Amino acid sequence: MLRRPRRNRNSKTIRGLVRETRLSTDNLIYPLFLFDGKNIKDEIHSLPGNYRQSLDNILKEIESCLKLGLHSFMIFPAVAEELKDKVATYSYSPDNFYLKAVTEIKKRFPETCLISDVAMDPYSSDGHDGYVENGKILNDKSLPILTKMAVAQAEAGFDLLGPSDMMDGRVQAIREALDQNGFTETGIMSYTAKYASAFYGPFRDALDSAPKAGDKKTYQMDPANKQEALKEAELDTNEGADFLMVKPALNYLDIIHLLKSNFDLPIAAYHVSGECAMLTAACRNGWLEFEKAMPETLLSIHRAGADAVITYFAKDFATMRKEGKV
Repeated sequence: MLRRPRRNRNSKTIRGLVRETRLSTDNLIYPLFLFDGKNIKDEIHSLPGNYRQSLDNILKEIESCLKLGLHSFMIFPAVAEELKDKVATYSYSPDNFYLKAVTEIKKRFPETCLISDVAMDPYSSDGHDGYVENGKILNDKSLPILTKMAVAQAEAGFDLLGPSDMMDGRVQAIREALDQNGFTETGIMSYTAKYASAFYGPFRDALDSAPKAGDKKTYQMDPANKQEALKEAELDTNEGADFLMVKPALNYLDIIHLLKSNFDLPIAAYHVSGECAMLTAACRNGWLEFEKAMPETLLSIHRAGADAVITYFAKDFATMRKEGKV
């Protein structure tokens, strides 16, 4: 045999020389759940190891992450029910604790990259990502609300805005609103191919944001569809997105690869709460080894084509990397 591929697997050093995919903390984004108040750190029962935290604890968390080399954070607000209404007014209110918190975080840690969530569901009394009227989510009536929310988030100091609503035309509406208000350098990480997945449960537990009636299948994508992701990606690219995101990640590695192969924008993938919770449960039951299974999982998402991986394991990976375990 003249060709023996095993020769290049012969030692750890040789394997390192020929390694095709390398994952670092630069590729990871850590989601954090922000709760109004002080000295709050409540573990999310369906997503062990993750918490709803008040700003004082979020600041401590971010500081500890920075020491591990983790610099990018996606922040979600857990909003009290009495602050919600049909038109998500609180989302752009000057009194919004989420917006105030981001301003404080950027003041304390200007080197961070902070990514927002642009959707009505955290603020909507209906629990949907768009405006609800007579049981239907009205696309075009949602856009002005989303643009107000986006501008308020840019003013607060977010580096990237994350439209997660899946309303048609929202990327262009947000881009135009940002530019008109002088936020030409604020980027958009669009939830491009966000599927109507069964794996969002722990996230909705964290934010108490499940729909009050119906489901999200009229705006989130059908899990059966692949070519539709190309249509959504082309629209978002033409409308001014700076990143294209696939959500979830593990069950949609083919979609990540498809977008990476067809577009020149950076690709993000959201390793969602249910996917992380499954791995955590298997490891806590002794069926898998966390320190082996978790890095392999994140590597697979990066290998598929995700330049940025949003994952609840970001700090765990950063800690292992600091300790020389990955």
